[in-house]
Amino acid sequence: MSLFSDSLTRPTPAMLDAMMRAEVGDEQRGTDPTVKELERRVAELLGHEAAVFLPSGTMCNAIGVRLHIRPGGDEIILDERAHPADSEAGGPAAMSGATLRFLRTEDGIFTGADVEAAIRPRDRYLPRSRLVIVEQTVNLSGGRVWPLEQIEDVLAAVRAHGLRAHLDGARLLNACVASGVAARDFASGFDTAWIDFAKGLGCPLGAVMAGSAELIEEAWRYKQMWGGAMRQTGYVAAACLHALDNHVERLVEDHVLARELAELLVRVPDVEIDPETVETNIVVFAVPDAAAVAARLRRAGLDLLVIDDRHLRAVTYLGVDRARIREAADLIEGAVAAISR
Repeated sequence: MSLFSDSLTRPTPAMLDAMMRAEVGDEQRGTDPTVKELERRVAELLGHEAAVFLPSGTMCNAIGVRLHIRPGGDEIILDERAHPADSEAGGPAAMSGATLRFLRTEDGIFTGADVEAAIRPRDRYLPRSRLVIVEQTVNLSGGRVWPLEQIEDVLAAVRAHGLRAHLDGARLLNACVASGVAARDFASGFDTAWIDFAKGLGCPLGAVMAGSAELIEEAWRYKQMWGGAMRQTGYVAAACLHALDNHVERLVEDHVLARELAELLVRVPDVEIDPETVETNIVVFAVPDAAAVAARLRRAGLDLLVIDDRHLRAVTYLGVDRARIREAADLIEGAVAAISR
């Protein structure tokens, strides 16, 4: 059993059937009708003019950064554990020549005042503040949801100082389901925004980034340059369309199971977690020795992500049921007890 990530979702039989029936063409030449329909729907969903289908969310971030960063000392302001800082192999620096200005927050959610404090003075000795990245939901802080008013506060600071804004929306639809806020309301104020289909939505791969028509045309250059242009991608796009129609509202089931896991773990000696902070499908909890507990759990058949010396992450997703959650809680209790002896 693995609660390592919601990227472990697999297509349902109905999704596979939709993929088999897809009308396809050559995506690289712009003749795949299913891809074009997916791009249209996501652009509308996120409140932007246009969109581009990409193989992964990491490529969405990579291209999004490159669209806004001018090589030669431009700087990105973001949380210190956001995905581009923590999980993209130094991509912003290697591919776009960007430096990173980290914000240290308790839960990955910062304010407009935090952004303003991080903006560099205009000085030839300093990097140039250029781009702010928001991650919705906040992954390594336990799937926390950015309140709309806080996003608006950050965007106001961005605009006041002439910066750009990019939304890493890997789990944006989880935030929408949890908060009742429409994706357009969260995403339309950003210059670029994207959603991932290969996590809780259950698709085998794929993400779609939206923005202005001009930015998306430029994004296609980098998609081609970096090897992201594909051919009969409509088979995958059909899975994404199926997910939009059938798998969004069911995300609440993942959230309920995550909260249930947190409520089971709060009773376990030497485990630290506040169930009230579990808003979506990610459960981050503290144990005395995360690496040792994770190793023991792997031997027992449960795979979790080690975040740091004390914290582990468990993620619920399509295919995980209540029985597995209870089994996971029992295994965690046993592993922590063995380490704590």
